[in-house]
Amino acid sequence: MNSSNLLTIFFTLAIVQNFIVAQFLGLCPFFGVTKKLSDSISMGMALILVMVISAAACWLITYKLLIPYDMLYMNVVVYILVIATLVQIIEMFVKRTNANLYNAFGIYLPLITVNCAVLGITLINLREEFSLIQSIVAALGGGFGFILIMAIMAGIREKLELADSPKSMRGLPVAIFVAMMLGLTFFGFGGIG
Repeated sequence: MNSSNLLTIFFTLAIVQNFIVAQFLGLCPFFGVTKKLSDSISMGMALILVMVISAAACWLITYKLLIPYDMLYMNVVVYILVIATLVQIIEMFVKRTNANLYNAFGIYLPLITVNCAVLGITLINLREEFSLIQSIVAALGGGFGFILIMAIMAGIREKLELADSPKSMRGLPVAIFVAMMLGLTFFGFGGIG
């Protein structure tokens, strides 16, 4: 395994196959937490942490337990249990260390448990038959792409709050329009064919 292969995996999941704008995974926190840049970055960091740890844990469970004991059919249930456990641990940690951040996350931190992007990376790693290192790099790439789009969206939404836009376009309608434009922009990174 060479480093160019790892870079390809990273940038493919970060830019070309971005979870939010290319695969439409994780839209709930994307629209809910992108009102402030600081909250978006914090949410993205928590998501990266969960994605990387769950990718590694799920890879180990898959290749050391599920495949050897012919129980691969249980993979989705096991992956969801691993993800839910990790989110609970992170939620308890954030609640005890930073109450303001915990309050800013609101419902969106527990929603990482059911965030399709987190489950998506574990299933992509399985489908692509990535090694442990490749799985971790894929999770980092997917998480970096997630935080990149969240930060871009939050920056745009903060600027739009200062704009004199029509009343009917304020809030979620303009956020959906901006998301569409971001999707078209990132679609270009995938090329024509």
